[in-house]
Amino acid sequence: MILQIENIKNKNDSELLSLFCNSGNSEYLGYLYNRYMHLVYGVCLKYLQNSDDAQDAVMQIFEFLLEKINKYEIAVFRTWIYSVARNHCLQKLRKKNKEILTDFSVDIMEFSDISHLLNEQDDEKQIAALKQCVEKLPETQRCCIKMFFFDEKSYADIADETKYHLKSVKSYIQNGKRNLKICVENRLKNE
Repeated sequence: MILQIENIKNKNDSELLSLFCNSGNSEYLGYLYNRYMHLVYGVCLKYLQNSDDAQDAVMQIFEFLLEKINKYEIAVFRTWIYSVARNHCLQKLRKKNKEILTDFSVDIMEFSDISHLLNEQDDEKQIAALKQCVEKLPETQRCCIKMFFFDEKSYADIADETKYHLKSVKSYIQNGKRNLKICVENRLKNE
């Protein structure tokens, strides 16, 4: 079924999104995405610093939307798609730079407080202490810490999956890091 362009052009973002979700017809989503493709490309180019990578990311984000957009409650599509594009690029950069990054200073990495514990492979005591301490965290902190550090999910992804507010996710991770550091240090001192 080919949609008439006049009908689509007159629809606002929410209407097109609703039509896609109800019908599953990807033309609605394609038209909606096309409205913001320049924004998505701009965000991707800003973060990835490469035109080819940015173009690939634009297509990957559309494929992501086709599969998963029904799972989200979207108030303002423009703002939401910007966040999706930014998070997509940050995840790509994190994966790409994972092996290259060697300076774990506080200024460079937010999770530096426990990164040495997560990446330290020589000291089995530290790893055992970390595992035990993670399990002792309050449920909210434990969940967010595991998703952020072990599953490498972004704040936004964690908020989407857990239904916690974004600020709460950040707080749970910050508090969890502090609690882990204290717990691990205490365990290592007592052994």
